[in-house]
Amino acid sequence: MNQETVAPRTPLHRFTVPLSATRRGARLARLLAAEQLDAWGLPLDPARLIVAELATNAVVHGRVPGRGFRLTLTVTGHGVLRIEVADTRGEKVPVRGSASPEAAESGYGLLLVEELADRWGVLPGLFPCKTVWAELGPSLTE
Repeated sequence: MNQETVAPRTPLHRFTVPLSATRRGARLARLLAAEQLDAWGLPLDPARLIVAELATNAVVHGRVPGRGFRLTLTVTGHGVLRIEVADTRGEKVPVRGSASPEAAESGYGLLLVEELADRWGVLPGLFPCKTVWAELGPSLTE
């Protein structure tokens, strides 16, 4: 996992929304991301798939009762799309390769993110939060 702590370059576009840490919230994250990407004239996939996986992980693994998660999409002037999902379970940090085909309950979400994104990683936030992020370069956002 790439553990860079570099913030996105100067944003050209930015969208952020708090959502409930429920299956409905994860579904809404995917739908809102698709609507926003379309409004910005960007292709829906693979970004929509990455949002779906990160939002689902926030709901399944990062959920704290009574607390939600935050979806942020940022496009820089260099054409990089950064997808961030912040949740309130900072002690549960995803690890590269943690989702294996043999692990029945972990699924393939992070493997999918790893394959689709140019880079991804985890940033610690103010306790107890963390942000899982993924970036798509200009070739994947055109």
